[in-house]
Amino acid sequence: MKYTVTSRGDKTSDAIARKVKAYLHEFELSHDKEEPDIVISVGGDGTLLEAFHAYSHRLDDTAFVGVHTGHLGFYADWQPDEVEKLVIHIAKTPFKVVEYPLLEVIVRHNGERKSERFLALNECSIKSMEGSLVMDIEIKGELFETFRGDGLCMSTPSGSTAYNKALGGAILHPSLASIQLAEMASINNRVYRTIGSPLVLPQHHTCLLKPKNDVDFQVTIDHLTLLQQDVKSIQCRVAEEKVRFARFRPFPFWKRVKESFIHD
Repeated sequence: MKYTVTSRGDKTSDAIARKVKAYLHEFELSHDKEEPDIVISVGGDGTLLEAFHAYSHRLDDTAFVGVHTGHLGFYADWQPDEVEKLVIHIAKTPFKVVEYPLLEVIVRHNGERKSERFLALNECSIKSMEGSLVMDIEIKGELFETFRGDGLCMSTPSGSTAYNKALGGAILHPSLASIQLAEMASINNRVYRTIGSPLVLPQHHTCLLKPKNDVDFQVTIDHLTLLQQDVKSIQCRVAEEKVRFARFRPFPFWKRVKESFIHD
């Protein structure tokens, strides 16, 4: 098996990453940064998000596992004192693959500029660089509403516990192939009206966001913030690709939710 290790870059994470590499070297596993079968992420969920984007071009061939050096994460579920146990599992035990759905975002521009395609593990958020965000929201090719407000957030089920939750969105189990659209401070009065509730769209539904005014947009894909100009539309749907996590032991999603938000 070929592996690579990524680190958050702090002293503790770097030390654990070196330990993981040393242990795996003793088991005679091959280190391959370019084409790993498994990526061991040491840090937190943000570190694993970075690893996901670094290897998003080979999702069919690479699985991820996380060691957290801070608070318990939704993606990084092994603790530092369990590193030896994890390494033995990696070296000796065929891992179970757990797949989570991803969000596909396609930004199309006016003129001859090529469209851009992105994959998000957590979410995509869209905000206007000046004034309120004003966009038509189409679902399955039909106009649903015209949104006016601070912004919009489209999340995956695994990302529903992140920015989406802070916006009042529902927490979705990652086994649901779906995406969720949540509003940021929508304007609702006698003139302007939105649904005012998060929308959960199934795999076969496409959501198209069309700007109503000529402004620049800040589009954030997970931890990556991009300035988008002269935007014609932003298309969001469940991606055909999935992210693969290496599971060596059960760690139920609802247990993660409980331990992250309500555990004493």
